[in-house]
Amino acid sequence: MIRRKKGLKRRILFIVGLIGILTLLSGCTEVNVPITSESEGFWNSYIVYPLSQVITYFAEITGDNYGISIVLVTLIIRLAILPLMIKQMKSSKAMQAIQPEMQKLKEKYSSKDQQTQQKLQQETMALFQKHGVNPLAGCFPLIVQMPILIGFYHAIMRTEEIAQHNFLWFDLGERDPYFILPLIAGLTTFIQQKMMMAGNANQNPQMAMMLWIMPIMIIVFAISFPAALSLYWVVGNLFMIAQTYFIKGPEIKGASAKDGGNKK
Repeated sequence: MIRRKKGLKRRILFIVGLIGILTLLSGCTEVNVPITSESEGFWNSYIVYPLSQVITYFAEITGDNYGISIVLVTLIIRLAILPLMIKQMKSSKAMQAIQPEMQKLKEKYSSKDQQTQQKLQQETMALFQKHGVNPLAGCFPLIVQMPILIGFYHAIMRTEEIAQHNFLWFDLGERDPYFILPLIAGLTTFIQQKMMMAGNANQNPQMAMMLWIMPIMIIVFAISFPAALSLYWVVGNLFMIAQTYFIKGPEIKGASAKDGGNKK
């Protein structure tokens, strides 16, 4: 039984990894090739070109402003995946709520022999079913976002009109000369993750480490990426911050009050 579950988990992880690899490989070879209606292949025809057309369409109706267009498309993308993100956050909240019960099960079945561990797996699955928790639910929004984010990156890189326009203080097709957008992208990533962790009393060291690693990675990547993509990250993060606040508002306020009390 345990082997079967482990095998299933490995297959799921393999499929997720394969999707990511295929998504990356499908477009990386043409990153410098302009995207047009004649571009061939599934990646170009059904992901990159439609995103490019959407960007161009909104640019045309906003007075040839590709910066505003990218902001609008970003909001559309975030609204489209909002139901999945809400589901992910609810699943995460449910997982946090049953952590005390899971800890009791681990203490009850602390022995490492196969029979005891099999019983632990059975009791844990029963606990998930009782509370309607899907431990894999948090992966689905990431799987959906991955091709969209990479496709959006390719649409920006390969839509020639974008590189010919600027927005605010930067050229959309070049990196931010003052590195303001990368820093804002890193800061908003930190704030968003901090808000997501609010109210989680059972925060593990790995999650606490990611709170710092992810913003640093975003800054490093954004420094060398076109400013248009950094703009996408900033707007997307601001959307996520607002979304997280409305969904987890009471928990965030409670965590802030607790931190203030501890400081006193």
